[in-house]
Amino acid sequence: MDTENNTSGSKLIPIVIFATVIIAVGLYGFFFLNQEDNVIQGEADVTEVRISSKVPGRIARYMVEEGSYVKKGDTLAILSIPDVEAKLKQASAAEQGAAAQNQKAIKGARAEQIQSAYEMWQKAKVGTDIARKSFTRIQNLFDKGVVTAQKRDEVEAQLNAAIATEKAAKSQYDMAVNGAEREDKDAALAMLERAKGAVAEVESYIAESYLISPIDGRISEKYPNIGELVGTGAPIMNVAKLDDKWGSFNIREDRLKNYKDVGKTLNVYVPALDSMVEMTVYYVKDLGSYAAWKATKTTGQYDRKTFEVRARFKNPAVDVLPGMSLVIKE
Repeated sequence: MDTENNTSGSKLIPIVIFATVIIAVGLYGFFFLNQEDNVIQGEADVTEVRISSKVPGRIARYMVEEGSYVKKGDTLAILSIPDVEAKLKQASAAEQGAAAQNQKAIKGARAEQIQSAYEMWQKAKVGTDIARKSFTRIQNLFDKGVVTAQKRDEVEAQLNAAIATEKAAKSQYDMAVNGAEREDKDAALAMLERAKGAVAEVESYIAESYLISPIDGRISEKYPNIGELVGTGAPIMNVAKLDDKWGSFNIREDRLKNYKDVGKTLNVYVPALDSMVEMTVYYVKDLGSYAAWKATKTTGQYDRKTFEVRARFKNPAVDVLPGMSLVIKE
């Protein structure tokens, strides 16, 4: 009988132990696993400026390396763009030709041309004088009835022709002295200005072969290697603006009420520095439908949306690097 009781008791021990474990796990899950996390984690970041070129070319030389500190106006890289250099030669030649045409329009005819026109005018004047004297003699004879009217008309026609020839020669001489017309001078000047504009445009493309830093900062990343071809607007490197550091936190809307006010001060722990820093909220925006949603109940009465909250460090000199974790403990 005692043996049977001992056997029954030994069988109950594993059952009691199993039941105890099940109850303990259930209690742990009820009291601990269902608790809200009281830690909000974010990440430090820094504003970066992408460096790119307006013209395609090959990387000829890098003047800096990743991690280098640069000042605004420093040369970061040099591109090789031989096709643009060839266009500069063409534009310069066109400018020289336009300048010569403009100078010719301003200067007018050569001295030899002016002298030749003057001599032709003088010759025409002599011809007019002779024709006028001949007409005077014939007119006197006609008045006396010595010559016919036909003869008088012929001599008068020769006089009129000589007068017209003299006027034409005088006009040629005046044109040689005065030079080109005002419209021709304006047209020549406009062509020169157009050629200068083409040269300035190509020179601006040449200037783009030197990539200049627009800010003070540090080279955070380089993309192509020396000798590689880069297209228009393709990023070549990034410059981190170290005086514009900020952090980003993803916070569900049910916990957003303490962080949604722009200008609010946050006390943030930086594990990498093992210190607390102060940050100021400056940006709050929902992450959109692509962000993770979480149902408040198993049946899902409504979903809690996630918002991005950004904050800047009150002390820009704090030694926080991009990618460091930022922790807010509630």
